[in-house]
Amino acid sequence: MREASTELLERMPDGSNITDILMARHKRNPQHALYAVKRAGVWTDVSAAELLGQVSSLAKGLINAGIRPGDKIAVMSKTRFEWTVVDLAGWFAGAVVVPIYETSSAHQVHWILSDSGARLVFVEDESKAAVVNTAMQELPAPLPVWTMAGANPGLAELRAQGAAVPDEELEQARTSRTLEDAASLVYTSGTTGRPRGCIITHGNFAELALNTTEFLPAILKEPGAKSLMFLPLAHVLARAVQVICLAAGVKMGHTASMADLIDDLRTYNPTFLLVVPRVFEKVYASAKQKAHDDGKGRIFDAAADTAVAYSRAADARDRGTGSGPGPVLKLKHAVFDKLVYAKLRAVFGGQVGFTVSGASALNPHLAHFFTGIGIPVLEGYGLTESTAPAAVNMPGRNRIGTVGLPLPGTTIRIADDGEVLIKGIGITPGYHNNEDANRENFTDGFFRTGDLGTIDDDGYLTISGRKKDLLVTAGGKNVAPGPLEDALREHQLVSQAVVVGEGKPFVAALLCLDPAGLAAWCKSRSRNGLSVAQAGADPAVLADLQGAVDHANKLVSRAEQIRKFTVLRQELTEASGHMTPSLKLKRTQVIEDFTADIERLYS
Repeated sequence: MREASTELLERMPDGSNITDILMARHKRNPQHALYAVKRAGVWTDVSAAELLGQVSSLAKGLINAGIRPGDKIAVMSKTRFEWTVVDLAGWFAGAVVVPIYETSSAHQVHWILSDSGARLVFVEDESKAAVVNTAMQELPAPLPVWTMAGANPGLAELRAQGAAVPDEELEQARTSRTLEDAASLVYTSGTTGRPRGCIITHGNFAELALNTTEFLPAILKEPGAKSLMFLPLAHVLARAVQVICLAAGVKMGHTASMADLIDDLRTYNPTFLLVVPRVFEKVYASAKQKAHDDGKGRIFDAAADTAVAYSRAADARDRGTGSGPGPVLKLKHAVFDKLVYAKLRAVFGGQVGFTVSGASALNPHLAHFFTGIGIPVLEGYGLTESTAPAAVNMPGRNRIGTVGLPLPGTTIRIADDGEVLIKGIGITPGYHNNEDANRENFTDGFFRTGDLGTIDDDGYLTISGRKKDLLVTAGGKNVAPGPLEDALREHQLVSQAVVVGEGKPFVAALLCLDPAGLAAWCKSRSRNGLSVAQAGADPAVLADLQGAVDHANKLVSRAEQIRKFTVLRQELTEASGHMTPSLKLKRTQVIEDFTADIERLYS
């Protein structure tokens, strides 16, 4: 049994809570810009003083509406500044904030409202209000619903109603919560089963924020540091990063639409980004396809190979197993920096010094590519139950292929069966109203993650897959599907890949076509636009997909290689019920829904 730990660097004072982070930031400099809001295409700064004023007045409105310390309030909205204000206002009023993904169905919303015991709901607009109203039909009594935007915004009205609440009553509510009290109930999106309400305490959020700031000063303490949040704030990782940025004084902007992301990156110019692997996959595939369409494919491929080689050489140097990039490689890298890399960096705004990849595993090839072009990728690891980050790579101490070192105040242990166990400042005290889950998921003070991993001699954690995802073929070969699926998704035509083969004579794969990638593929070959259904039987498409499979097979042993594949007629999405809101595959659901397709592969 192997362990790695990092010593705690900072502690919050006894009796404090998350709100003290904003109070301390305001005391230090009331005019410090903590957020930026895009209005009429222009980013406008929000100072600590302005933020505190908005939060306090809204918290008074909640108190006037009958919210008392310990009460639950729910929020259903896309990522936006108002989400943050409601979150902080809830904490100032002593409430427990319950996020709901804005894509949730009425059935899912009903479960969360019912299980959490929420007393009030904030929604983004009328469309979300309609979903909530449908969900409340089966509740014992309807809940007040306040709209944050749209035709009938309610925040101003709620603030007006709270004007009579004295400052002393607000302060009493704000200081009523301690580090041990619940700050949020985060319902795990889950790849199987009904979501469980994970208790995240004030201490989980706040102490993780202070210690992460000290652990990553090159990112978070740089003068002028700013970030753009485009992940859903219903995800614990996005909210944890928001509290981290608040503690560090990093200016945060929001973008709710992936369609607006590229433009927002160029106008906001963040210095670091929190990114999920799918963003890297899409940027890489799109850039590669565009280069090939423009007749510059050979240049791009050579530049990509050089970037990966450059990053690998630097990585070997940092590990003490190499001397770093040589003179010839440095020269090639400098040439391609002008021809290719600078244009790719401009896609991210041109000022990004680091990206932190989380939520799911990142293909090491992509990490080397983006690091090699000058957008260093620091991969991290965590779960809802660890308040997101439990381990992360550090600038100057980055080991690509690993998820880094334990965060301060965190211990990571590898059990005898290879499972990753974690305890520390970010670990939840348990699940809401679910003692069975608590007994099942905690052992000897450690949380059982369900992930498989190893720890090297220097304490770096590497994740190899999920315990439940491991396939065992009829021949007894253990196969981790993750690396194969990551490699397949790099291809322009592939949106999702699911490797199968449990109890079967060989490994196979289900592939889903990417409509945007397919359209670009057709255009580059002067083909009439193929539908996804047509493309799944097109010989040229199948030949290209076979090439993607052949490339992926080079990463594994012969016994682990994909022998056959089939193209599904539909996309795997959150709406179809096959992806979580954080873009993780619901493998069990996919296998259940496409049993017939799988059986045909082996018939």
